Amino acid sequence: MLDDLHSLEIDELLSRSQRLGADLKVTNFAGGNTSMKAKWIDPIDGRTTTSMWIKGSGGNLATLDRAGLAQVDVAKFQALVNHYPGKDREDEMVDYLAYCLLPESSAAPSIDTPLHGLLPYNHIDHVHPDAVIAIAACSNGKNITADIFNNRLGWLPWQRPGFDLGLKLRDLAAVNPNLEGCVLGGHGLIVWADNSQLCYERTLEFIAIANNHIEACTGPGFGGKAMAPMPADVRQKTAADLLLKLRSELTSRAHKIAHFDAQPAVMEFVNSVDCERLADLGTSCPDHFLTTKLRPLVIGLQTDLQNAIASYRQRYTNYYEQLASTDSPPMRDSDPVVVVILGVGICAFAATKETARIACEFYVNAINVMKGAELIDRYQPISEAEAFRIEYWQLEEAKLRRRPTVKSLCGRVAVVTGGAGGIGQAIAERFLQEDACVVLLDIDHHSLADTAQRLRQSYIADRIGIIEVDVTDYEQIKHAFANIQLLYGGLDILVANAGIASSSPIIELSVEEWDRNFTVLGRGYFLAAQAALRVMQQSRGGNIVFIGSKNALVASKGAAAYCSVKAAELHLARCLALEGAEANIRVNVVNPDAVLSGSKIWSSTWRRERAAAYNIDESELENFYVGRSLLKQPVMPADVAEAVLFLASDRASKSTGNILNVDAGNPTAFPR
Repeated sequence: MLDDLHSLEIDELLSRSQRLGADLKVTNFAGGNTSMKAKWIDPIDGRTTTSMWIKGSGGNLATLDRAGLAQVDVAKFQALVNHYPGKDREDEMVDYLAYCLLPESSAAPSIDTPLHGLLPYNHIDHVHPDAVIAIAACSNGKNITADIFNNRLGWLPWQRPGFDLGLKLRDLAAVNPNLEGCVLGGHGLIVWADNSQLCYERTLEFIAIANNHIEACTGPGFGGKAMAPMPADVRQKTAADLLLKLRSELTSRAHKIAHFDAQPAVMEFVNSVDCERLADLGTSCPDHFLTTKLRPLVIGLQTDLQNAIASYRQRYTNYYEQLASTDSPPMRDSDPVVVVILGVGICAFAATKETARIACEFYVNAINVMKGAELIDRYQPISEAEAFRIEYWQLEEAKLRRRPTVKSLCGRVAVVTGGAGGIGQAIAERFLQEDACVVLLDIDHHSLADTAQRLRQSYIADRIGIIEVDVTDYEQIKHAFANIQLLYGGLDILVANAGIASSSPIIELSVEEWDRNFTVLGRGYFLAAQAALRVMQQSRGGNIVFIGSKNALVASKGAAAYCSVKAAELHLARCLALEGAEANIRVNVVNPDAVLSGSKIWSSTWRRERAAAYNIDESELENFYVGRSLLKQPVMPADVAEAVLFLASDRASKSTGNILNVDAGNPTAFPR
């Protein structure tokens, strides 16, 4: 039960944390931690103690809220010193942390809790600024720290976070009471003060001092340019092609999503003399390489990708086998996470788009660190053995095991044409529920933007892409699928859904109406399928699902153009199934009927025209369709989406060239 004073202090801690976390050059995603100590009165026995509110394990400073804070009884925590079994067994101290939590605690305490809890100061910031890590990763970092910070910051050499590092930090502060913080070798910055604003100001001041020192250094970054920059359009096309090839090679064991980055800091690095040398040294900060792996794969435009990836995997396997002990967790995926493409940019591959993006962000942090360290002195990351102790730490393994279960479409990229319509939206949402990345294509700009905004309120924004496109335009489709390659690295699922509908007796059917149906529903499906087929043939296969219609199998009076082109779609799907099978591409059709809810088609003249064809009032149309079905049930967009998900998923891995009717039972449309 927090009183008003503590509530204000916690709000101040959260505000400080969010401001620090908002800048990726100050601290990376989910990295760093902040804390605040204050007197706390136990509401049961009236005992007064000091409690510490600290960012919990796995939290992100930029979005930290009260639910992300752990509340620790400081007296109990500091008494753990009496139970400390020594550095070789310090991981055992983690089990004691739960006994030090107070009732208001919402989150589990992190491994960095000793860095805060054993110090006497009321406010502490531990962050990972690129500029300070550059100093922390210098071969002469200790002397540089003393020099440029005028002995206001102490220095501790690299040590894995934990209780022992907390003790060393406590002792350093006790012997040097004038210190305002400490540079942690190879790791980051920790700053303390007795009020929140001063702690925040000191943190920013020390980062600024480090930045200014680096900026004052002369000489070209990374040894200067080794090659001239590519024109942006050439670079993008090159990147799109390489991402597709890399993704195909790196998804042999699990599906992965790509992220590409060619920001100025990246381009300076990949065009430089020292790029390959520095990349091979590896990253330094544990928060970086836990996501990026210690080293990236470095390739050029002429590199044999298969051989390069095989060599990387063998080197990683050797790294594991040489450093693993009997209690090490099993070796994880030996594929590279980050790929440095000389002259082009960097990319990352991970199970989710957001993880791939974060890996690129971390590697940009590492690039900044390497540049700063080389300008100041000489870059010297932590040793391979120490990196291994972090990467295969049992505590990190426990975090990995707590991750949510992987869903059926995790790591896959789906494209839905007509994505802003009722059926398209339902399909996109169902795919997102299974953790796919979804790109919506639609000609309606406003509906597309509204759909994306709605979906991003419920699902991770990284996984939702939108492209305004006319599916009947070859160049627009070609450009859209190239953008999808650049955005996600390829394509696994296409749902061809963009459509129109019109109704006219044949005697009144104009050539324009006939052509429009065949252009949108025939040419549009063909162009999207052709583009998808080209991408999927260069990868490891995929799935194409056509949204057909009951009218593909049975004629309807007054809808000759629509029925004819839907029959053509069905036969095109069969042709695609024949030609795609060799490349492991499955092609199937979902035939809905009378999906009135949320459909743009039914908000057009189609509703009125179909009612007239059946000689009924428009208001009776829904009941008419329900009444003619065997199951006497309406068909909803979500029903169609469920059928599409089945055909696009591994559950239908032995199905191709098939039709799945979603019509509540229409005997005239039975496939056989």
